Amino acid sequence: MTSDDVRHRQEAGHFVRWALSQKIARDLSFPAERWNGPSQAMDDEARWETARRLLHDDTLKPEDRLAGLLLLLYAQWPAAISRLTVGHIEETDGAVRIRLGAVPVDLPAPVADLARQQVAARRSHAVLGRADSPWLFPAASPAGRPISAWAMGERLRKLGIRLGEARSTALFQLATELPAAILARTLGIDITVAVKWQRAAAGDWSAYAAEVSRRATHSHQEEDIHAPR
Repeated sequence: MTSDDVRHRQEAGHFVRWALSQKIARDLSFPAERWNGPSQAMDDEARWETARRLLHDDTLKPEDRLAGLLLLLYAQWPAAISRLTVGHIEETDGAVRIRLGAVPVDLPAPVADLARQQVAARRSHAVLGRADSPWLFPAASPAGRPISAWAMGERLRKLGIRLGEARSTALFQLATELPAAILARTLGIDITVAVKWQRAAAGDWSAYAAEVSRRATHSHQEEDIHAPR
């Protein structure tokens, strides 16, 4: 790890820090590199073009379309997608929500339909006794295990999704629209990560709140102007 030509330094760092947090290892240290914002250009048009294809292309597997949209729209890494269970999908009064973090997220109709299909498919497999597994995206083998993060990543790459670039673009866009606290609670990311993305995207929440207030004031003024006298 100390040599100049070391490979997978970042991955090794993540692993060491995770092992320390789980109390699996002791007396190790691997400092995190300072994150200075996105390392590549944000291609939002390419992201939306791919999302539209996944929303409407019925020739693709529904589970692949759902997984791809979770990355493109909600910035979920393959590792997080692979650990989702049927219980993470909730449906009440016709509304479908997915729990990626502490607060469930409402899914728009096309994505909700794909989520319903996947939950129904998993439950039908359980009823038929093919696999008594809670996983939304199960592994082909061994039975009862979720798909691996690597296998999920490969499936998404075959859809033409550039994983890192697509997730960065999604986070960049979401960080311009939501305050860091809501971003963290809905997407299941650490608050410090959400804050850094918001700063990188210049997503000043106070300015956003002021703009919402201005719109509301303007709307009320228009109502007063057009109200019958």
